[in-house]
Amino acid sequence: MKTLPYILLVALAIIWPNYARAAIKTQTVEYKDGDTVLEGYLAYDDAIKGKLPAVLIVHEWTGVGPYVKKRAEQLAALGYVAFAIDIYGKGIRPANTDEAAKQAAIYRGDRQLMRRRALAGLEQIKKYPFVDPDKIAAIGYCFGGGVVLEMARSGADLKGVVSFHGNLDTPNPADANNIKAKVLVCHGADDPYVLQEQVTAFCTQMRNTKVDWQLIIFANAVHGFTNPDNGSDNSKGAAYNKQADIRSWQLMKNFFKEIFP
Repeated sequence: MKTLPYILLVALAIIWPNYARAAIKTQTVEYKDGDTVLEGYLAYDDAIKGKLPAVLIVHEWTGVGPYVKKRAEQLAALGYVAFAIDIYGKGIRPANTDEAAKQAAIYRGDRQLMRRRALAGLEQIKKYPFVDPDKIAAIGYCFGGGVVLEMARSGADLKGVVSFHGNLDTPNPADANNIKAKVLVCHGADDPYVLQEQVTAFCTQMRNTKVDWQLIIFANAVHGFTNPDNGSDNSKGAAYNKQADIRSWQLMKNFFKEIFP
């Protein structure tokens, strides 16, 4: 009989991780911006009852793919309803950097269109009965980091936004006065695509408002520092930095604990 507790512990150690993973539900979601069909990715833990805070995730310039889907599942495991939204439209998934650059340029050149596509995702997540509509945040990576900042500048009703190695520029700096959300920007110190001029201009925008904002700069990090698929060669301009990835994710989790008390 003395061995029974040990056996039970071993059984729980085997069963519990599988149970926890089984509780995460994922599904592809079609929704619309006007007549344009968009296709996002929803993840949540259906073992948690009641209304939950939600986090929108905006993709890199390659569109909704494995990377943001993985992030959605990680957020779901933390207890959030995660929704990777689609800026480009269903079936538009750039296969290479040239295609990605062309797609991203469409929205970077038309910030109103960019905002509208992002806000369509915000409206979609509010439709789920297990989402607390008063507790929604947005995070984005690279292109997506710029998108969530534009969402904030539009005056979107978000509790917070987090940009990971995102673009900081905007054609309408005064729109920073519309921001209701708290802002966290995670930036690589050696990012060759988001130059110091952008960083300085962004800081000036924030200082001219009453926004609660943070800009965290990570040493030895370039663009795309959270994605292992970028490799480890900083000379390419985009590369993974494990330390910056771990630290920035922890900062995001602390930020969410603050905005979702």
